[in-house]
Amino acid sequence: MAREEIRTDKAPTPAGAYSQGIVANGFLYTAGFGPVDPATGQLVEGGVAEQTAQVMRNIAAVLAEKGLDFSDVVKSTVHLASADDWADFNKAYESFLTPPYPVRTTVGSTIKGILVEVDVVAALR
Repeated sequence: MAREEIRTDKAPTPAGAYSQGIVANGFLYTAGFGPVDPATGQLVEGGVAEQTAQVMRNIAAVLAEKGLDFSDVVKSTVHLASADDWADFNKAYESFLTPPYPVRTTVGSTIKGILVEVDVVAALR
């Protein structure tokens, strides 16, 4: 199986041994992105809505490297630090998408200093 790494300076630089995205078998798989502003390397300030918007912009940047957008996303996995943030997260998340929405798994996670992390799987065109 061939794998192609996707890398852009418009999304946060990986902090470990992982890629921003990988293309394999007709899909683009992204890393889990947190709310880091790639221009500054800093976490965005604000609550879960502001952090979710930054996460989604980071994912959009990786998708764009292969000419994709959120309409190509078929699956997402979401990690929320608090279930109490679900409604605010969902409103911000939904603002980046159009129906039919991708399937989604949302789990509670203790994530170092962030409120949300998201990864996606997108079908290549």
